[in-house]
Order: sequence, then C-alpha cells, then structure tokens
Amino acid sequence: MTVDMEAASAAGDAARIGIVERNTLETKISLRLNVDGQGTYDVSTGIRFFDHMLESFTKHGGFDLRLKCVGDLDVDQHHTVEDVGIALGEAFAEALGDKRGILRAGYFVMTMDETLAVAAVDLSGRVACVVDDQLNTHVVGDLVTELVPDFFDGFARGAKANVHVKTMYGRNNHHKIEAIFKAFARAMRGACSRDERMRELLPSTKGLL
Repeated sequence: MTVDMEAASAAGDAARIGIVERNTLETKISLRLNVDGQGTYDVSTGIRFFDHMLESFTKHGGFDLRLKCVGDLDVDQHHTVEDVGIALGEAFAEALGDKRGILRAGYFVMTMDETLAVAAVDLSGRVACVVDDQLNTHVVGDLVTELVPDFFDGFARGAKANVHVKTMYGRNNHHKIEAIFKAFARAMRGACSRDERMRELLPSTKGLL
C-alpha cells in the first residue's frame, strides 16, 4: 500500500487526500479519496449494484472518489466487497491523519421512501462493527446481499473505527441497502467535519486516536 496525502497545515484547510494501492492474489485495488470533495466519483468494481452504493456514499458524503477494483469474481464476490471496504477505510484513515480538529463521531437517520435506516460512526482508533440490515433476499441487482456486512466490517478494520448501521424498517431490499449506505455517508461526513473551536485539539482524552 502506498499513500499520498496533502498534509493538513496549521491553517487546517488543506484538502485531505488518501491514495491507496492494495494488491493481493484476490483483488487489485486503486483508490483516490478526497474527503473535502464535491461528491464526484468514478467507480468500477465489476459489481454494478455495489458501484451504485459506493456512488451514493460518495455523493451524499460530499467526498470525491476514484476507485477501480479488479477482483476474482469468478470465484466469489466476497473478496471484492470486503477488500474495497478495507481499502476505503484505509484511505479515510490516511487522509485524516492524526484526526486533530475533527468531530470524530457522527450519526444520521435516513429515509428512503418506505424505509428508514440509521448509521453511527466513531473514528476512535478501535475496531467494532454491528450491522442489522433486515435483508430478506439473496441478491439485489447483481450484489449478493450477505456481503453487505462484510463491506462495513472491512471498512471498520481499515479505518480503525466503530461502525453501526441498522435498517429500522422497510419493505424494498434495494431501499434498505441504499438507505444504509446514504446514512453511513452522512454519518462519515459529520465525523470527518472540522470543528473550528477545536482545530488544534485532538478529540480524545487519551491524547491519541
């Protein structure tokens, strides 16, 4: 993995960028993330519905994301979905650096038609992930739905974060997944936001995140 960041200056207004190259025998991932973006994206994973969710995440988070993953989809979708989660989490971790001046935690409740979802994140440096997606079908589009928790688990490990997402209720499984990704995007947008009152401070009593 190589990382290229525009270091955050004392002024605290430099773009926060993480570039990740993650190559294994199962996946080859090239990723560039700008936390302070405008919601632009160029995403290709070989799983179109997964691309759509990542695009929604980028748009609703206000991030910029370029992502290309070539995975062993002839074997299974698992490696692609999980490894993209890990790489995206790593990109956020690198882009945010020591996390000085950020809010650190965020949450959001998102409605999508008949569905309601909630997401909460804490960029705490500790890994935990809880997903309750209430999905009741094997596939949505071309995505195997049991892999949705694997994406968020991978992200939590890559970002060293607490990630909790839950579908409160809903009927349509497409809506359930998309509402979760949109809620997660808005929660991450809040957690990554800078707090001008604390721009030189680390949001932790430990002195380390």
